[in-house]
Amino acid sequence: MNKKILVAIDDSENAVRAVEFIANSFTTDNKITLFNVIPDTATLCEMNSPELTPYFKSQQSSFCLLEEKKKELVNHAVQKAKNILMDAGFDENNITVKSGFKKSGVARDIVKEAESGYNVIVLGRRGLSGIKDFILGSVSQKVFNLAKDISVLVVN
Repeated sequence: MNKKILVAIDDSENAVRAVEFIANSFTTDNKITLFNVIPDTATLCEMNSPELTPYFKSQQSSFCLLEEKKKELVNHAVQKAKNILMDAGFDENNITVKSGFKKSGVARDIVKEAESGYNVIVLGRRGLSGIKDFILGSVSQKVFNLAKDISVLVVN
């Protein structure tokens, strides 16, 4: 029986491990959505206000270049994820790529997307030690705690 699987993806090794886990553990008739939450930083790149500090204005272009590089890295990671899944036998038509701008927080946005009809959320664990994870929190921990009527699979 095929399921709708939401995979939280970014440019991290953890996300790649999550995709590899799906490729090795799930049947290829499942529908996979690779979902990325995009920080809404584009507005900072377009800001041109007299209230901006001279330091921010002098660094604004550098910041925007970094944001472009981050988008490039995420796009590369998404393509790598698609290739991993297709190499494992998943049909390209069953793989969807979806991005959403950050609205209420990365974890909340992932859960909100999952509530639109997915059977499971799969994401990689950041890899912090137990104590650091407890103190700092993590997206995977927050998703696990926020998801009420959907299964969450956190891949180590």
